[in-house]
Amino acid sequence: MSELWTYRGDIQPHAEGLDGFDVDAADGNIGTIDEATHDVGDSYIVVDTGFWIFGTRRVVPASAITEVDLANRRVTLSLTKDQIKSAPDFDAPPSERPADMIDDRDDRLADIDRGRLTDYYGQFGAW
Repeated sequence: MSELWTYRGDIQPHAEGLDGFDVDAADGNIGTIDEATHDVGDSYIVVDTGFWIFGTRRVVPASAITEVDLANRRVTLSLTKDQIKSAPDFDAPPSERPADMIDDRDDRLADIDRGRLTDYYGQFGAW
């Protein structure tokens, strides 16, 4: 299910990255992008939900992005706030993640964590 981890054809990530962009879920604002990847078949954003989910961070696959508004530094997702809130926890920067959540090669999501996230987000089938 690599399409889950790939930007949609009509979505092009900003050349300078999406870090710091505001994030709107399908039903309202949910936070800001803390980090983003652009690797083919392995792209995702980490959303800092701020106070909304008590300062947690959620990994969201790139295919969930339905719009990138460069002028307003904002992305829109196909997922609802509740879908993001219910996603598996991911609450540490790469340097602080447990060993089973990182890939030693480059601090990307480890296969075990990516599998868990694929199972979760794959159920929504909007990719």
